[in-house]
Amino acid sequence: MSSTAAEAGMDEVSPNLIVDAMFACRKTAAIKAAIELDIFTLIGDGGSAASLAAATNAAERGLRILCDYLVVEGFLTKTGDDYALTPSSRAFLDRHSPAYMGAAVEFLAAPEMNSQFLDDPISYVRNGGSVGLANISADNPVWVKFARGMGAFMAVSIAGVAAEVASWARPPKKVLDIAAGHGRFGIEIAKTVPSAEIVAVDWSSVLELAKHHAREFGVAERYRTIAGSAFEVDWGGDYDLILLPNFLHHFDMETCAGLLRKVKGSLSAGGKVIAVEFVPNEDRISPPFAAAFSLAMLATTPSGDAYTQKDLNEMAQRAGFRNAAVKPLPPSPASLVFFE
Repeated sequence: MSSTAAEAGMDEVSPNLIVDAMFACRKTAAIKAAIELDIFTLIGDGGSAASLAAATNAAERGLRILCDYLVVEGFLTKTGDDYALTPSSRAFLDRHSPAYMGAAVEFLAAPEMNSQFLDDPISYVRNGGSVGLANISADNPVWVKFARGMGAFMAVSIAGVAAEVASWARPPKKVLDIAAGHGRFGIEIAKTVPSAEIVAVDWSSVLELAKHHAREFGVAERYRTIAGSAFEVDWGGDYDLILLPNFLHHFDMETCAGLLRKVKGSLSAGGKVIAVEFVPNEDRISPPFAAAFSLAMLATTPSGDAYTQKDLNEMAQRAGFRNAAVKPLPPSPASLVFFE
């Protein structure tokens, strides 16, 4: 909840906030339907329920009700019978946009994810965590859904990491990408630094997608993969840069510190470590997305969390680093974390 929403909830006696929370699943259902029917791309510069029904082979009544709801929620505008995209919908939900992020709904609204949050929330609150995604096998298709969907979702963070590395006087020659997923963090660095060799670690099924992306972006000759758990595989050493994108928040402090000790021992002289994390302020209620991310970790991991700057410093020091420096990546809610 934003501070504005919190203040409104305290200053005004109204059921609105409560009703919105209880009906929140409607918004997820609507955006999922609209993305999978490709409504935002089909609307383009304008369209009616009738034209959308013809293009999607769906009921006109269904399209009219869905699009009206999307207007109410701020995803579309309406003039007469015609709908149009808002600037944000055009940027992020039209497949023709280079910033398209609609594919993320395949994972974020997957049945496996919805069940994590909604089936038994009392249980994970009482237990302080959940077996959650840790109970899903390495070859489960949900991990490929994650890798396929989240690449575009993380586009701003990916660009931010690449821009940071491009600014260095001595670009890295050997890069390790831990829990590489879609592979885009390492691949973007390979595009930015033509001499960089990338080694990606993740489950074998997911790495097939990463290798596909490496071929797609023309860096396959400098892209190598190692299949297995980051905590168990021997990934070698002498890395100039080690990436930990969106990984540490899945684990407790001591587990993260242990992994970072392994990472530290794999660095070249002068090597650097960059993580990507959602870092809340010390009050743990701001900024909104980073603060709320802790609930996702409560529901989907045994002991993960959104770590504050103070937490990250402690983690760094337990692993033998001096400290952790945080650099926000607006407009993304993510931050770069440098272990120094």
